[in-house]
Amino acid sequence: MKLSFWGDSPLKVPHTDPNVVGLLVHRLTSLLEARSHNRPIVVICIGTDRSTGDSLGPLIGTSLQKYRSSHFSLYGTLEDPVHAMNLEDTLLEVNRRYSKPFVIGIDACLGQVASVGCIQLGSGPVRPGAGVNKDLPPVGDIHMTGIVNVGGFMEYFVLQNTRLHLVMRMADIIACSLFSAITQTLTLSSATLSQTAAAEQQI
Repeated sequence: MKLSFWGDSPLKVPHTDPNVVGLLVHRLTSLLEARSHNRPIVVICIGTDRSTGDSLGPLIGTSLQKYRSSHFSLYGTLEDPVHAMNLEDTLLEVNRRYSKPFVIGIDACLGQVASVGCIQLGSGPVRPGAGVNKDLPPVGDIHMTGIVNVGGFMEYFVLQNTRLHLVMRMADIIACSLFSAITQTLTLSSATLSQTAAAEQQI
């Protein structure tokens, strides 16, 4: 869980926006297309199921797990969460298992009152633990965060008293957007490579 202060002006959209999924998919697709095509996509969903507010990541991971997609690798579910105690080991495993992985870091946020319920997406890593003064390694080439409650005072108590409905709603939106964007990007990439190969054979 982190605080929502960013210098790179990520996309920030309320989860109630009628076009929230479309906006997220559009930005995600742009960020994914900018990566080198040989870099495997790894999604790391950070958080714990022991705190309502901080369960956003594991809920997203569990939703993504249901797709059983070969387009990306996944870490962090309700059954097997990635949290402060095992985050460093998880990052070591990812970098040992994959060559130059393109990591999407996902976490919950605390922010200003007006921003609660917003989903943020942008380049650069998420910095888990910042909202509760934990020194944890940054995660991701790009990040997605959901602002689940208000920050600045008694953060642990606030996280414990966050509405589950809000967290689950944002988790559904983020999981759907991620799967759609990754599938769309890799499908287009495969089609382009096939067309290129066919054209080269005709030369």
